[in-house]
Amino acid sequence: MEKFIKANGVELCAETFGDAAGPPILLIGNTMLTWPDDLCERLAALRRFVVRYDLRDTGRSTSADPEAPGYTLRDLVEDAAGVLDAHDLPAAHVAGFGPGGWIAQLLALDHPGRVTTLTLVATRPTAPGPSDEDLPEHAPELMAHIMNPPEVDWTDRASVTAFMLESARHLAGPAFDEAEARASIERIYDRTPIGTDPGKAHRANQMATAFAAMDSGDRWRERLPAVTAPTLVVHGEDDPFFPLGNGRALAAEIPGAELLTLPATGSELPRRTWDTVVPALLRHTS
Repeated sequence: MEKFIKANGVELCAETFGDAAGPPILLIGNTMLTWPDDLCERLAALRRFVVRYDLRDTGRSTSADPEAPGYTLRDLVEDAAGVLDAHDLPAAHVAGFGPGGWIAQLLALDHPGRVTTLTLVATRPTAPGPSDEDLPEHAPELMAHIMNPPEVDWTDRASVTAFMLESARHLAGPAFDEAEARASIERIYDRTPIGTDPGKAHRANQMATAFAAMDSGDRWRERLPAVTAPTLVVHGEDDPFFPLGNGRALAAEIPGAELLTLPATGSELPRRTWDTVVPALLRHTS
């Protein structure tokens, strides 16, 4: 069930799946559709209470200017805590994908009592900007695409879909499923209120810009040994955005963390991985 909630002074669009009596899992991505409907329904069918939401500037949540966001990474962490509050959840199993993994790490560090277990998918232990020398950087081919984007008409569904599909291709591993990616992109576009806010799709796409522009606060990598939540790190072997060395570092530096690598997978969580990922999540959140 989708609803709007007030959290940390903003309005966030959130959705739940399953019985609220089940173990809760908070899923953090960019839009809530970072975590596909069918994946959420599969977890709910296996007796998990799934909560997902749109970050600020994505989907149906509050919009700002992603090139000059008036909020910080720590504000996004407080937003996540506010989503738990709005669902009367003192704590939850927390899973973060990509930049959502930064939010999840900081939630576990700054609010340890609220994170029952931690799952980090396709993320890294450092904030936007140049990474640490021991961590692999973004693939050059991907950065060339990001830094030299084609012209896009953000009010035209076909134009946006073509651009985002090419971006998805650059982010994926060698087993890229174009039909699956297209369906996901069109779903994201269709639930964005383009009619009332023609720039919203553009701003949603620019969340990477927003993360790069916002104040990330103090480093937290050195604090990772203080994470108390049991941690599962899930990482694609062919991730071009945060290459596998980033996932290995997280698993090495968080006490007792388990690393699950996904073959032929990039910065993505395609359907073909779910038979591996879902059982791992169920074991981890039992």
